[in-house]
Amino acid sequence: MSFNSFLERVFAKRWIAGARIIDAINDAKRFNRFGTAAIINYLGEEFRTQNDVENAVAVYLALIDSIKANRLKADISVKPTQLGLLISKDLFARSLHRIVRKAYSKGVFVWIDAEAPDTVESTMRAYLNEHIRSKHDIGICVQSYLKSSSDYLKQIVIANGIVRLVKGAYPLSKYTFSTKEEINKNYIRLMLYLFKHSKEFTIATHDLAIIEKALNLNGAYKRRVTYAMLNGVRNKVIKQLALQGESTSVYIPFGEEWISYSYRRLKEAGHLSIIIKSLFEDQGV
Repeated sequence: MSFNSFLERVFAKRWIAGARIIDAINDAKRFNRFGTAAIINYLGEEFRTQNDVENAVAVYLALIDSIKANRLKADISVKPTQLGLLISKDLFARSLHRIVRKAYSKGVFVWIDAEAPDTVESTMRAYLNEHIRSKHDIGICVQSYLKSSSDYLKQIVIANGIVRLVKGAYPLSKYTFSTKEEINKNYIRLMLYLFKHSKEFTIATHDLAIIEKALNLNGAYKRRVTYAMLNGVRNKVIKQLALQGESTSVYIPFGEEWISYSYRRLKEAGHLSIIIKSLFEDQGV
């Protein structure tokens, strides 16, 4: 067995629905049964040809139709560099607008994922422009490992944008905090800002202490908070939160470009022990 085959069998199948849209749809149905929504992402990033971008857009448009046809409680989440950001900002903006327009017509919410630090500024500008241009609610990820996230978060909240707060899974650099403690401290700082200044947002983490803090904060602030996790990491926890009446979502990736995704999750700062443990747990979903 090749190393890639081993990685696919042991790791990827735990987190990734499969190669096809129907695989993601079927996983979403499992979570919908106990009230948890899906956030579906088509794997692939850093596309540098028009053909790859067009293919990604076509997949998302088909995914939107499938979500609608199956009456799923599901959002989609797109990556800027699979929609053409590395080719041109205009191509990214056009691709994003096509997807948002189609999603709005079908009642499907669109998230924009955060990627490497050098793409974040362009991503946020495109998000704010699309948010204003389309007048549709769309969401964007903010990463607590990024030192500039506080400034980005404030601009998004002022524009009445919707945030999914994550820790960050891309390589550390001079633009990021370097330790788990710093990243967690900033996550809590950003989360508190959201509770004070935003009506609706998503807390995306597997950190049980942070989730507990968020639950306690919402007892005082009464915001529309959704708790989100990655498929296959702490499914039992997300199910328990859903059964307690909390709004919950699970991030479900699909597609053939699973290798880079799996490596990145394994290397994510402060996350490795949780992920390794998840491989040997009965997820109960």
